[in-house]
Parts: sequence; structure tokens; C-alpha cells
Amino acid sequence: MQDSKALASIPLTPANTAPPAPQFPWPKPFTSAMFLSFDVDAESAWTAKDAAHAERLVTMSYGGYEARVGTPKLLELLDQLDLKATFFITGWAVDAHPAMAESILKAGHEIGHHGYHHLLVDPGDPVDEEVDRGLEALKRHLGVVPKGYRAPVGEFTEALRVALVRKGIVYTSSFRDDVRPYRHRLKDGRPGTIELPVTSSYDDWMHGLSNRFSPRSIFPKEHVLSMWKDDLDETRDWGAMVTTVLHPQVSGRPMRLRLLREFLIYAKSCSDLWITTGEAIAANYQNHEAGGSAAAAE
Repeated sequence: MQDSKALASIPLTPANTAPPAPQFPWPKPFTSAMFLSFDVDAESAWTAKDAAHAERLVTMSYGGYEARVGTPKLLELLDQLDLKATFFITGWAVDAHPAMAESILKAGHEIGHHGYHHLLVDPGDPVDEEVDRGLEALKRHLGVVPKGYRAPVGEFTEALRVALVRKGIVYTSSFRDDVRPYRHRLKDGRPGTIELPVTSSYDDWMHGLSNRFSPRSIFPKEHVLSMWKDDLDETRDWGAMVTTVLHPQVSGRPMRLRLLREFLIYAKSCSDLWITTGEAIAANYQNHEAGGSAAAAE
């Protein structure tokens, strides 16, 4: 049981004090949206858990699959389907695999920030070095100043929210508390980044790969495809947005690529669905916010 003093320290306020997401319209003729995004961790997904994994060569090979096979196959699929996506890349992956990162940019996709070493941030942890090293790697190799940021391992602290605003990040995509974009409110009341909330069921790591030796079996294509279609169809009925969190070391493998191909073909058949990048969705939000249309509920 937790210590009573620790429990007493929990604030009696919501962790996220931002107002509910405004009902800003999507660009015509669309009435719903999909933020198509990938997290490119490469080997940093594994060294973030334990730096000693760098000497465990088979463990590292799981992440190495991204540059060798997974990312090229995903880029090929997106080109075949004429889709553009956002790729959140760790700075370590850019430094270790510059040709892979360059191929994503050359294919016309958005590049987002995903930390440097893919480290999970805890309260009290310093954040500037990890953010700055990621920014520097993207600028040095790709000439990119990213607009978007996704937190490694999907975790945030107030210090990180503040730092990202200070460093000019326009939007983040990590929280799981809405189905439409909204603007963060910092603890001191200042406006934060635009949040493009993640849809947990579209995280392929949950259904395809979690650990080298996992007690969970890999879900078959039929189960995941059924779940993804149902989630998408209901979200479309709501006029809302789904956000994918796909990994080349998961969805770039043969069975998973076939699943993703079938799902994206289905999504493209939905004429009401805007499939696009985080940058485009954030820009749509900014345009309506600046114009004052459909103001957020307070």
C-alpha cells in the first residue's frame, strides 16, 4: 500500500486543465481525420531500457530492422497509396542511420522530434539536453526544424511541456485524453502546444511486439484489422480524429505490413476521412483558432 503522505500530496485537480477540445471543422469535403504517424526508434527503443543492450547484438537487431527493411518497405507502401505521413525520429536514430532519415525526408514526409535516446521522462528529470540533442541531430543531418514532438514511451512532465513551448515546438502528440486536437494549458496558465491526441488502439507495439520474450502473443491480422476498422468507423461518426503510432520494427514486418496495407486501403475508401500529417492538422487548428471560429468550450 502506498504511503499516506504520498497519497495526501496528490492534487485534487485534473492533471490536464486544458478546456475540452474545440469543434473546429476539418477542411472540406472532410468531416473526420486520421493523423498518420510513425515512430522511428531503431535501436534506441532497446538501449533506452538498458544501455547494456548495445552489446546484446540480437536484441539490437530488432531495432536495426527499421533501417535495413522496415522503413524502406513502409515508404514504398505510402508511395503506392499516395499518402503522406509524419515520422517522429529519435536523434540517435538520425545519427546512427542518416541515410534512413534522409530517405524519409526525400519521400516528402514530415519529420518530427522524438527525443534523442528515447528516454522515458519522470518528474524531476532534466529535459533540456535530451530535447536539444534531438533538435541538433535533425538540423545537422536533415536541415529540419521540427514543428511536432512525440514523447518517447509516451510520457510527459510539466517541465517538458514548458521546455517544448520555449523551444518553439508547435504541436505535441502523446496524450490519450481526447479525440480532437486541443491546446495545452501550462500550470501557470499560459497556453502550451497544440495536442494531437494519440489513439491507443492504433499503437502497433501493443499488438505486434512488446518485448523480445513477451508473455503476450502477437495478435493475428484479422483481430487487429477488425478493431482498427471499428474504431475508425465510430470515430468518423463522431466527426473526430484517430492518430496512429506505428513503428517500422513492427509494422514493417511482412504480416504487419499486409495488415497496414489493408487498413490504409480501407481508410482511403472513406471519402469523408482526411488522412494527413500532424503539421497539416495543427495548421488547420491554428487557422480556426486565429479566426475565432467554433470557439473552444470553456
